[in-house]
Amino acid sequence: MPEKRSNSERPPTSGPTQPSIPAEAALSFLKDTKGAVTWSVRDLADTLKINRTQAEQVIALLQAQGYVQPAHGSAGWVTSSSGETVSGAAQPRFTRETVEEAIASLKGRIKEVNGDRKSAFKITEAVAFGDFLLKDRARMQAADVGIGLSQRDGEPSDLRSASGARAERAVFRKLRGKTALLNIRPYVGWMSKRSHHDLL
Repeated sequence: MPEKRSNSERPPTSGPTQPSIPAEAALSFLKDTKGAVTWSVRDLADTLKINRTQAEQVIALLQAQGYVQPAHGSAGWVTSSSGETVSGAAQPRFTRETVEEAIASLKGRIKEVNGDRKSAFKITEAVAFGDFLLKDRARMQAADVGIGLSQRDGEPSDLRSASGARAERAVFRKLRGKTALLNIRPYVGWMSKRSHHDLL
């Protein structure tokens, strides 16, 4: 995770004291905090599946970047407006029922794609995560979904090429449908390490 620090701060040390948490994973947690008054070190540790020491290191880096700050009058933390912006947080406006219905429908479409022998791709990874996993929320944001693809014929697929990227977007559009309740993006390993819902 990139670090921004002032000259007055101590330089980072090497070795296990630096958290090995991808920046995107930490930002996914910040996105989940939209709508929460405060959150704790334990909340971050539980979501990212890391220990308290690692969680405190992640928070220190996020604080240095101006994305979080201590909550006034409590031992908790709050996410700054910069943290909300960089994480892509939106105002929670969906009900749990509608988000869970969208995820259930997506599971059906994943099964259809994987059962369609004419489809060029097979879905090999599919995980959903976001604030819908937090049972205390009355309203939530659209669920984030990581989708991993492989070519059905077994040939390696270069999704970074222009044609590969177009084909990937076409599959994602088909999976998403017309709903605004799902944010579908390419699967990355950290998505399975944080709290998530497996769709396969």
